[in-house]
Amino acid sequence: MQLENQVAVITGGANGIGRAIAQRYGNEGAKIVIGDLLAEHGEATVAELKTAGIEVTFGQLEASSKESNEALADLAVSTYGGYDVLVTAAGISHSEYVSGDREGYLKYMGAVGEMALAPAHAFAQLEVEAWSKVIDVNLTGTFYAMQAATTRMLDAGTHGRIVTIASIAAKNPDAGPVAYTVSKAGVWMLTKKAARQLAPANIRVNSIGPGYINTNMTNVFDEIDEVRERLMAQVPMGRKGNPEEIASAALFLVSSESSYMTGEILHPDGGYFTE
Repeated sequence: MQLENQVAVITGGANGIGRAIAQRYGNEGAKIVIGDLLAEHGEATVAELKTAGIEVTFGQLEASSKESNEALADLAVSTYGGYDVLVTAAGISHSEYVSGDREGYLKYMGAVGEMALAPAHAFAQLEVEAWSKVIDVNLTGTFYAMQAATTRMLDAGTHGRIVTIASIAAKNPDAGPVAYTVSKAGVWMLTKKAARQLAPANIRVNSIGPGYINTNMTNVFDEIDEVRERLMAQVPMGRKGNPEEIASAALFLVSSESSYMTGEILHPDGGYFTE
């Protein structure tokens, strides 16, 4: 019960990594607020966690909206009386991404294959709307969530903890599309800058940069032999990770076991960065 009676907000908490973190934190005694764009998935996750005895509520979240992030923070305070932990797991890989949309993702992967044949033209022709959507959700959305959390933590004098979800793409430009890699590199720099500014207020900020994890965002890779083989060739452990393995790292970063850590990034990636 490392998080007993603490209030944790998880953006993107209805699926994948965010969902696994919400469950792990709840099992450790935290009161959970899940924010997600997909209300149906969010309510289903809440119902399942409640069955497991976890105190949890759901608020629909548009990650790229400041107002929506402020409303989610208010929900945490009004429902549970505080705000101790934030995890920013909301994110998209490309502008048309919808979690669980297998057909849409397969279509996108086909387009990526075509773009790989002419990368210079793909870069030159990237539409600003597609670029902005990814940056708005992944980077600006992370900033909005962090800002909303920080305001409540400062008001309450909380020993706050923030965990951002970056990616191996934060450090490797070949680990995703251009807007995605830039957004995740931005999340990592934002983490470091916020850690320096918030440390005097006793708020710790760290990041996790997962490798290839079994989620809706990566499961479609398994259906394309060439893509699966190419990706797994980069992972010395030879497998994708599980969301629960990321949740373990996320628990460490908000527990007392990491009390002297801020501005750091952990890479649960099966050895990806050993090259």
